[in-house]
Amino acid sequence: MSTTADASRGLSTAVPARTNDVRGHWIHGRLWDAVWIQSALWLVPLAFLLANGSGDLGDSPFDVLVFALTALFWLAHRFGSTWLAYATTAYRPLVRDEPVRFVVIPIAITVVCFAIMLPAEHALPLTRAERVIALATIDFVFVTWHFAAQHFGILSLYRMRAGRARHRWTRRVDRLFTLGVGGAVVVVVEAITRTDLFQEIWVPPWIAKDWLPAVSETLRLGATSAVVGVTIAVLAFEVLASRVSLPRVLYVVGVALMVGGALWLGQPYLFVGVWAAQHWLAATALTTRVASAEPDPSGSLGRGVLHAVNRRPWALLAVLATLSVLLLPLMEIESVRAEGVYYGERLFGQFAVALRASRWVPALVALGFATGFLHYWLDRAVFRFSRPAVRVAARGLL
Repeated sequence: MSTTADASRGLSTAVPARTNDVRGHWIHGRLWDAVWIQSALWLVPLAFLLANGSGDLGDSPFDVLVFALTALFWLAHRFGSTWLAYATTAYRPLVRDEPVRFVVIPIAITVVCFAIMLPAEHALPLTRAERVIALATIDFVFVTWHFAAQHFGILSLYRMRAGRARHRWTRRVDRLFTLGVGGAVVVVVEAITRTDLFQEIWVPPWIAKDWLPAVSETLRLGATSAVVGVTIAVLAFEVLASRVSLPRVLYVVGVALMVGGALWLGQPYLFVGVWAAQHWLAATALTTRVASAEPDPSGSLGRGVLHAVNRRPWALLAVLATLSVLLLPLMEIESVRAEGVYYGERLFGQFAVALRASRWVPALVALGFATGFLHYWLDRAVFRFSRPAVRVAARGLL
């Protein structure tokens, strides 16, 4: 889940400011924010500690951490926006009033993904492997924007909590930071560290194998300068603001640590593990906060059961985490992995191995891509705070 690039528009009219709000500048309080939203500040040092002295990160305590976070939160965060849209009473009016956004387009996305992957090997101009590469390349573009948009949305929420939702220049600096450091520089990190995705999917065939090593040092220095410069600019705006927000300062530092550290460590697994985990933790936590304030349902027993879960953040967290674990061997089939054991095998053994060799693989790959693209679309739909109806639905967060 991610708060979108439109998050801060209209935030000033979302909820009247309350001087007695015990949350202050935090989204839900210091401790909650520290665990879920500001997780980069503890994930980065913990990752370094667990990876220290390990020649192979795939056989280290760090890998155990990433495995646990992946199993519990990867799919929990992916299905969070879907849960808000279709399993909460808060968003029922939106779904009812906007069938194109919440019904027609999601169905179209799903149909397109299955129409691309299900036809036989030579039924289309591209082979199945080439179709996977094409979809994965599109997904790379969307996921890069998706992560950057969530960072922008969280900074916007903190700006709103500080009473500065209307500060246009601060908003522009936030956008520069999140799209620059959290977007463009991340692509450079992927290139320099040679992540699985970059090597297997993203590198065009016309790039010579020795091109990236030849320019990697220049890319690293340029990207580092960009991270330092933009980060200082954001922090300067914060220090000069009439209402300085400590949560915003900490969040900016956390993002800069993740990206800046990755530029110089040269450990793709270390970067991807921390970068993804921070995103998952923040997204899942925000989902539980939004759902907790849904209106009471009427009539349906099923809605009553869902309401009992939604209004308790810990219960919804447990449900989403359970779904994440159970669906891991199914959804992991479409993930990019150059080598090594899939996490699903650690939990489900031969069942997960058999799935990857079954005739269901094309359908499962299509399902994986479809849920990913739906996640990007529905996140924008349920967290587009520039729209009054969305602000009403998401009042549990605002």
